[in-house]
Amino acid sequence: MFSDKLYPFIERYNEISRLLSTTEVISNIKLMTELSKEQSTLEPLIQKANEYLKIQKLYEENKLLFDDKELGELAKEENKEFDSCLCSLEEEIKILLIPKDPNDNKNIYLEMRAGTGGDEAGIFVGDLFKAYCRYADSMGWKVEIMSSNESGAGGYKEIIALIKGAGAYSKMKYEGGTHRVQRVPETESQGRIHTSAITVAIMPEVDDVEIALNPNDLKIDVFRAGGHGGQSVNTTDSAVRITHIPTGIAVSMQDEKSQHKNKDKALKILKARIYEAEMEAQAKESSQARRIQVGSGDRSERIRTYNYPQNRLTDHRVGLTLYSLEEIMLNGSFDDIINPIVAHFQAEALKE
Repeated sequence: MFSDKLYPFIERYNEISRLLSTTEVISNIKLMTELSKEQSTLEPLIQKANEYLKIQKLYEENKLLFDDKELGELAKEENKEFDSCLCSLEEEIKILLIPKDPNDNKNIYLEMRAGTGGDEAGIFVGDLFKAYCRYADSMGWKVEIMSSNESGAGGYKEIIALIKGAGAYSKMKYEGGTHRVQRVPETESQGRIHTSAITVAIMPEVDDVEIALNPNDLKIDVFRAGGHGGQSVNTTDSAVRITHIPTGIAVSMQDEKSQHKNKDKALKILKARIYEAEMEAQAKESSQARRIQVGSGDRSERIRTYNYPQNRLTDHRVGLTLYSLEEIMLNGSFDDIINPIVAHFQAEALKE
């Protein structure tokens, strides 16, 4: 029976409640934090499980009344509603039983780079970044630009931002990949449609416990930051490049005037990139994880096309097409595309 699958979770939840009141746990802050987090994670499942078991009990009690002359028909009618309720709850519980991504509640680093298409690609990096900022604002998240390299025609050759907010990774992890844009550039006098592409990577912010870097594995170079002239050009070696020797992953940072601040930012992004590489390696080892965890940011995969002449946005992974591109970009209405993608990959996880 489906209900049999629920009891171990209820027992674990009750056990945690008991443990949290013991002197042993109260005196151990780390253990208390871990147990509190586990309990908090289980809470939505336990609420639905208790509701399911309560309705199932009423359902079984009603079945005993089926042969009763006065109450039989009423019990049968009531059980039709209970049956529908149980089916609906079962689907909700199945989703809650999907193993949680430990990164879902983390802040993220958003990396965007211009690809093929010259100036137009850089302009689209700027356009999509602004749309993401509007979406972040609607979610109550904060956006902090960590590093940017502006392109001559407007927009960015590259931009890295830290997005802080509850559930940022859970929502944005499916944005990683190649985004293609089709439109008539402002510089195009003949009205011809150009196709260009940019890459997006989504990386969860990690702390020192998850990624501990050995100082001996780091090669740190300092140099004079570039600029456009005037006061913006540094006169000291404040720019920093940190290379993680074992993986070859490197991060350069020059936006801050302080070498210390640039080094601090570079280290944070470096940790996120190393963590992302480890996630990707683990995902490749497991075909199941590779199918479900598309958020590892495979930048070679074309995931989406933005067609401006037809006001069309298409996500190629799930075959979803929306004719509301202008509204999505103008208002940052990404839930219109993100929510169906989340639902799709939840369904894929359920099949597993």
